[in-house]
Formats: sequence, structure tokens, C-alpha cells
Amino acid sequence: MKLLSMILAGTMLAAGAAAQTPVDMPDGIARYDWVRPQADFIRREAMIPMRDGVKLFTVIVMKKGTTRGPMLLTRTPYDAAKATSRNRSQSITEILPISDTEYVNDGYIRVYQDVRGIHASEGDYVMTKPLRGPINPTATDHSTDAYDTIDWLVKNVPESNGRVGITGSSYPGFTSLMALVDPHPALKAAVPQSPMVDGWIGDDWFHNGAWRQSNFDYTAGQTAKKGGGPVPYGTDDDYDAYLDAGSAGDFARAYGMDAFPFARKLMEHPAYDQFWQEQAVDKQLAKRPLSVPTMLVVGQWDQEDSYGAPAVYSALEGKDTANDKLFLVIGPWRHSGVNYNGTSLGALPFGGDTALEFRKTVMKPFLDQHLKDDAPKAATPPVLTYATGTNTWERAASWPGGTPKPIYLQAGGKLSFDKPATAGRDTYVSDPAKPVPFVPRPVHLRDRDVWGPWLVSDQRFVSGRPDVIQYTTAPLDKAVHIAGAPQVDLFAATSGSDSDWVVKLIDVYPAEGSANPKLAGFQLPIGIEIYRGRYVHGRSTPAALKPGRLENYKFGLPNVNHVFLPGHRIMVQVQSTLFPLYDRNPQTFVPNIFNAKAGDYKAATQTIEHSPGKASAVWLPVVD
Repeated sequence: MKLLSMILAGTMLAAGAAAQTPVDMPDGIARYDWVRPQADFIRREAMIPMRDGVKLFTVIVMKKGTTRGPMLLTRTPYDAAKATSRNRSQSITEILPISDTEYVNDGYIRVYQDVRGIHASEGDYVMTKPLRGPINPTATDHSTDAYDTIDWLVKNVPESNGRVGITGSSYPGFTSLMALVDPHPALKAAVPQSPMVDGWIGDDWFHNGAWRQSNFDYTAGQTAKKGGGPVPYGTDDDYDAYLDAGSAGDFARAYGMDAFPFARKLMEHPAYDQFWQEQAVDKQLAKRPLSVPTMLVVGQWDQEDSYGAPAVYSALEGKDTANDKLFLVIGPWRHSGVNYNGTSLGALPFGGDTALEFRKTVMKPFLDQHLKDDAPKAATPPVLTYATGTNTWERAASWPGGTPKPIYLQAGGKLSFDKPATAGRDTYVSDPAKPVPFVPRPVHLRDRDVWGPWLVSDQRFVSGRPDVIQYTTAPLDKAVHIAGAPQVDLFAATSGSDSDWVVKLIDVYPAEGSANPKLAGFQLPIGIEIYRGRYVHGRSTPAALKPGRLENYKFGLPNVNHVFLPGHRIMVQVQSTLFPLYDRNPQTFVPNIFNAKAGDYKAATQTIEHSPGKASAVWLPVVD
């Protein structure tokens, strides 16, 4: 008996030893499926073939048990795999962006795709690849890729009802617009948010010809296959980093940015030439009928793409003769803020979560109407804007909602709706060696808490500078409501041969405000924009300014819906630098400012005219 026990024990020990993993076995495994059987969703990955044979990586996510689900597509350069694995969770609302919650909980199939040539997709990546044509000789573009993707989806996702919507913000807003060019019949609705539309006039790369220097970071991060990321100039004050480098071109060359094809393209096309004109999406869409219901969305304080959505709306408005396909939404948000918490922006509070409210009560019913089976018609207004100041949503039949009315710069730093009665002018010295910062120093462009809300930064930090001139009304005795894009009408001269002009429209809060002490005396920007003077006689034909000659600079501020309340004052600030966000104008004309030399940067005396017949003003779209 004792012998039998010993035999059995030895057998069990041997069996246990055989079941153990060898100590020297390699520990790597080929693949781990992090979506476990208990997950409440299905997540599929596919390589969808395009017409030229290139395959694009696509992730399809839906709740288990989904049938006849509408598909909502986003085409992105920001990593489809990452977008569909926000958290490593077994809950669908945890793995997807928070803005997808209402959709997937209501039977939508969410689709994310890497655009051509980036992350897991095949092909070559071309930044905001233009439509086929003069500057894109290939057979494909974002329009054809969207078409081919949608065609595959409706044929290969059996849980769908065959209807597709497209949405996304920023670059994905751009790809949403591109899908509207020769759209697939199954594309039934589009919601482009903060779309990149015209990279020279007012989106991303330039604003009215002035270069946005932080885009070197974006270029390095997006287009380097290895070693990409922020430009390696350190973490000290960005103001010093850019100033010490010299011109924007010197900065680029110092850190190897001239090795990036896209950076070279930007620096080789500083004027509004064919390169930019052919890429302007509003101009391309204006050539075509609008066949897909489209809701354009933008934030009033969008620090990256404030221009695009209203520009597309303006280009397409006349094509929607039945007033049933084109819609515009302007909310109180930063760039892409519609997809996050919209309770506040910087120090500015709103009436609840405005972004969530919009997504649930406006955007989703709009998409439901066009994508779901038997969904009711949504009560979508042609124009929906949020009136900051009174914190109320307003519906309208068209945009802009106000009538242009000039508010004039006056002697003694005054601002008035009355024309100036006598001749007058003000001067200040703009020194490119001491540019005006766009936010308080130290400047950290990469800090989201700085960059996201910078357009609502309290402007008192520059009020005492001698190179910032300001004009202010008396306290208002009644509200002034504006709805549209204020227009700058500036008569100005420089002692140099080139100059930038920065104009800010500001709501000055009462000095005392016990109801909200953080806003007491606050100088809230309603719109800020820059204009490069060399383009005053033509965007594509830069020319030297004649020293001392008065020129009339006309340009738009961002579209807004705002109410200046009684007791508040309206202010206009004028300056000539906004650094380091925008590169410095040397104030000496050179053919290409990217190649300006140290000796080209010279101080200049700037003159603002406010005289009868040459009365500088900002034309406000006033709602009567």
C-alpha cells in the first residue's frame, strides 16, 4: 500500500512538472485580443481596398445584437486604432470618444478609418491632399477614398441598414467635406466640425498671409515616420525660442524642419497662389450642387479653424434653394470643443454643458432623420448660434443675422458709433525685437490650458504697452447685439515698407462684479485677427508698402453671436505683432519673409487715421 502511494505521488508530480511552462520559453506572444468575450460590443478591423489597390485600415464598432444600424464614419489622420480604444475596457462607451455615447447606445455602428498613408493604412500621406486636378495629378483623393470606403461598408457590414453619415472635427472635418464631392449614394448626411477649408486665409497654416509658427510642431508630428513629435527646442519660454532663432525660416532650418516636404511647401508658397487656391474647399464645393444634407459646426472661439465652416456656408447657401440641406451651427467653444464638456471656456461660464446639449438635442436628431429607419423629421433650424453674453441658443433662417454698422475709432482713445468730426491720427512704434505676446509670458504653445482658451484670454496684460493702441466706448446704456463676422476697415500707414496689422474686438466688463469676481474688469476678446500688409492690393501679388502712404486694410474677424450688455464697454485694440503664434514681419519688404535676414527687422512708426473720409472703423453686424 505504501509503495502504491509513492507511485501515485510520483506520477502526479511528473504530470505537474510536464504542465509547467518551461523557464526558458520566450515570453513574447504574437497577438493579444484585448476585446474579451464579456465585452458588450463587437470591434472589427478591416483593410478596405481603394480603386488604385491601396488598402485603408478601418475599425468598425457596434453594440452586440445591433441590426439595421446606421453607420457613422470618421476618416482621420489621428489613429483609428487609438480612437477606438480610448480605455482598455469591455464597455463600448469607454473605448470610444465620449461624443459617440449617444449614438452607439442607440444602435449606431461607429466607423473610424486611417486616411491614406498614415498609421495602419497603406499608400502615401499627403497633408490635406487636394482634389484631383492641377495640383494633384493622381487618380485618387479624399473624395474617391470616401466613396470607395462607403461602397465597401454598405456591402460588407451586414448589421447596417445601408445608410452612412460622416462627421469629424478639424482634419476629419476636412475629410467630411471632401466626401461631399461626388458623394456615394449611400452617404445620407454630413456633420463637418471645425473643418480645415482654406489654409491661407484663416485656417491652420496662415491667417491673411501671416504664418502660424506652431504648425512646425504639427508638421513634425504628422509627417515623420520615425522621430516625429514637437520641434526639439526645449521647454523654456516659446517667446524666446522663436525670437532668438530669427526668421521663421531660420527656425525651421535650425531644427531640420526644412527636411520635411510639407514644411518646404509652406515656406515656398507664402502668397495666395495656385497652391492655396486649388486647395480651398469652399471654392471647390461651390462648383458643385449640394446633394447631401450637411450641418456645418464651428466654435466661436476656435483657435485653429474659425474660418472654414462659415466660408463653406457662404459658398453653398444659394445652392440650397429648398432650405433643407444646408445648416450652420456656431457654439461657444474652442477648436473641437463641441465634442467635449461645454460648460465653460477659460474664465467664461455658460449655461450648462452647451456641447452635450447640442449633440443630444440637435446633432443626433438631425442624423437620426437621415440615417435611421423611420426616424421622425428633426426640427433643425437653418442656423443655430449661441449668443454669448446672454447665454442663450438662437435659431435663425440665415446668416449673418445682423446689419453692418460701423463703430469708429476716435481721438483720445474713444470709440463711437458717431463718425469722427475732425481730422486725427494716432501713432505707435512697432519694434520686431520686442513683439507683443499673444498670451502672457512665459508662453507655452504646447500647453493645452494655454492654447485651448487663448482666444478668451483677458487682454489687460497688454493694455499698458506703448505698441498697443486702444479705443473704448463709454459704458453702454443698452445692449449691443452682434451676429456675423465683424469687418475691419482700417486706414493706416507705416514708416517701413511692410507691416502686419492686428485688430481685436473686446467686451470690457464692469470694474466691479461681485456676482462673478473673476470677470470684474475682464477684457474679453470677441474676435482677434491679423493681416499681412503686403497683400493689401492682392492676396496673390505681394508688394512693398510705400512708407508713409495711407492704405485701407479690409479684413474679417471670426463669426460670432455676442451681446455686449448694458454697463459693459466695447473696445478695439490695434497692434502689429502677435508673437510667437505668428511670425514677425520684418517691416522691411523682402520677397519671402521666411528668408528674412537679421538686418531686415527694423522698428517702424505706425499711424492709425481717424478722419472724415478716412475714418477707421470696425463694422459690427448689429441685430436691431
